[in-house]
Amino acid sequence: MENLNAIGLDIAKSEQLAQKLNLLLANYSVFYQNTRGYHWNIKGEKFFELHLKFEELYNDLLIKIDEVAERILTLGHAPDHRYSNYNQHSSIKESTEVTNGLKAVENILHAFKTIIALQRELLDLSADAGDEGTNALMSDYIREQEKQVWMYSAFLGK
Repeated sequence: MENLNAIGLDIAKSEQLAQKLNLLLANYSVFYQNTRGYHWNIKGEKFFELHLKFEELYNDLLIKIDEVAERILTLGHAPDHRYSNYNQHSSIKESTEVTNGLKAVENILHAFKTIIALQRELLDLSADAGDEGTNALMSDYIREQEKQVWMYSAFLGK
């Protein structure tokens, strides 16, 4: 019992999960800020449609950022809060093209691909650790985001 944390999970496995969740947090945070940039700066004939979609997306990402950070805390670790670390560790990079709606949607699809892959890794890690809380969270996110990928892809005619 001495190798278990406060919620009954193996301490070493919880630490590994927290590290991977911090990586997910970094990617979500850069994705969120990019999406804010698209929302603020979008131009063109699809402005009204995309402006609203980007707001929907960044509001959803903000909720997920908080949930991931709280999950890290639940596992007994500290969520990273520094953008300098986010930029260093995130596979999603800061967007420089924020006015072109089609490019923004392509970037969003790329970000989802990265996020979903990380969440699938977390599914495996959390299953191995017997961590139903993280597993359920990741499963819910993946299901929801797969639908978003389909919808954004349809917007691009893919």
